[in-house]
Amino acid sequence: MATRTRTSPPIAAAKERAVAPPAAAAVDTVDTSYLETLVGYNARRAALSVIGLFLQRMAVYGLRPVDFSVLSLITHNPGITSSQLCSALSILPPNLVGMVNALARRGLIQRLPHPRDGRALGLHLTAEGQSLMRDAECTARNLEDEATGQLSTAERKTLIRLLRKVYLPPATAAAPPPPDKAAQPGKL
Repeated sequence: MATRTRTSPPIAAAKERAVAPPAAAAVDTVDTSYLETLVGYNARRAALSVIGLFLQRMAVYGLRPVDFSVLSLITHNPGITSSQLCSALSILPPNLVGMVNALARRGLIQRLPHPRDGRALGLHLTAEGQSLMRDAECTARNLEDEATGQLSTAERKTLIRLLRKVYLPPATAAAPPPPDKAAQPGKL
């Protein structure tokens, strides 16, 4: 003799109240209006657009975005330490070690004793690194101009100022952005 299981009254009532799903509908136009109200969504879409151009244009230099960032900081801060790089770029020290070693193997950077801290090494561009970064920063400026071509100069500055307010601590974000060294020729 088979045993029957009985559905408890609350579960049975819930099943009766359940609404059948609507018939499948075709979507002709995707509604992204909610996503477009989110800062993260818009920032990510903008970043993907710029990074796509960046990857194409920087391939000739063999640079990924993080490599370019590390080299740019060394360019504009000769003698910067690995610890300072990690802090400025929010990179974990073990991740930076491999990058620095790879850049040194490529002959782009060199480690020299730090003038004030005998335990630390300062990072400096080699002549080859300076040449590469002069070209790479020019390329970066051009691709940024292309990516933000629909913005006026004032809108571009406002966009950067507002994005800095999102990712920097309040006291730092309130400060004006540093001067645009990449736009000034001969600064390397």
